[in-house]
Amino acid sequence: MKVLVTGANGQLGKEVSKLLREVGVEFASANHSEMDITDSSSVKKIFDQEHPTVVFHCAAYTAVDKAEDEGKELNWKVNVEGTRNVAKAAEAIGAKLVYISTDYVFDGTNTEVYHVDDETNPQNEYGKAKLAGEKAVQEEMTNYYIVRTSWVFGEFGHNFVYTMKRLAETHPKLTVVNDQFGRPTWTRTLAEFMVHLVEKEAAYGTYHLSNDGSCSWYEFAEEILKDADVEVAPVDSSQYPQKATRPKHSIMNLKKSKETGFEIVTWQEALRKFDKSLSK
Repeated sequence: MKVLVTGANGQLGKEVSKLLREVGVEFASANHSEMDITDSSSVKKIFDQEHPTVVFHCAAYTAVDKAEDEGKELNWKVNVEGTRNVAKAAEAIGAKLVYISTDYVFDGTNTEVYHVDDETNPQNEYGKAKLAGEKAVQEEMTNYYIVRTSWVFGEFGHNFVYTMKRLAETHPKLTVVNDQFGRPTWTRTLAEFMVHLVEKEAAYGTYHLSNDGSCSWYEFAEEILKDADVEVAPVDSSQYPQKATRPKHSIMNLKKSKETGFEIVTWQEALRKFDKSLSK
């Protein structure tokens, strides 16, 4: 296969590119300066030039709180219009598309797990745009995978793990919310699953992919900092008001993804492997 990675400079785009290099898969990558996905002619130019058979669509607007006001228009342009442009270009040349979505498409009121076909009801602008991006893929594409993920951390970019480690260096005590529950996701696990779907020719459609197990943000922080000389204390979400509403309980069912034959390690094991990779 010949792969095109969009959003090549982002947290996931860099991880996917790193994995493809390691496994020897031919790929081209495009960052924003090389391909503006909100410009259909820019997208067409790259697709005509690279003619990929598979597109890993990692480009996204992810500033969740800014998407509520100052970034609202850009959020929609990138996550919806940009995704539609990429989907149209992929369909025009018969390429497969892997689109990354989010647990924020759910409202978080479900106290059990969310299945792939459960009703969506996003509560913030980012979630609404990512869901609209899903629908754009479904409308434009024949051969596609939609992969919803959550609580992403990894080697590249900014994420919760780096933030906690950095704060622990200068604060004797940290407070972290304990009333929001989900599944952390290591970008390496997500990247491997994206490649797995294509290589195994899994059934097209929507999947949920995070690391196994679930936790609150407080429990996640405790595990991250278990060897650090810092106190981690639980608080409720009212102590940290944010512009964008976060789902309180967005644990997604992983059964469909596991049935493809993909082995999903726990988030604790993923965090351990991630920490080990940083120390090399």
